[in-house]
Amino acid sequence: MKKQRMIKNMIAEAAKTDVVMPWTRGTRRREWIAKRNNLNAPLKSRQG
Repeated sequence: MKKQRMIKNMIAEAAKTDVVMPWTRGTRRREWIAKRNNLNAPLKSRQG
């Protein structure tokens, strides 16, 4: 019985955590780099 309660508590704690794992940063990093590159892109002169 004590083991079951301990396992339930461990599962509950694991569900509560909001730690960002290293492999999840790929998408956010790509978005940030794209935004950064877009801000540094030279402005095109208007023709017309």
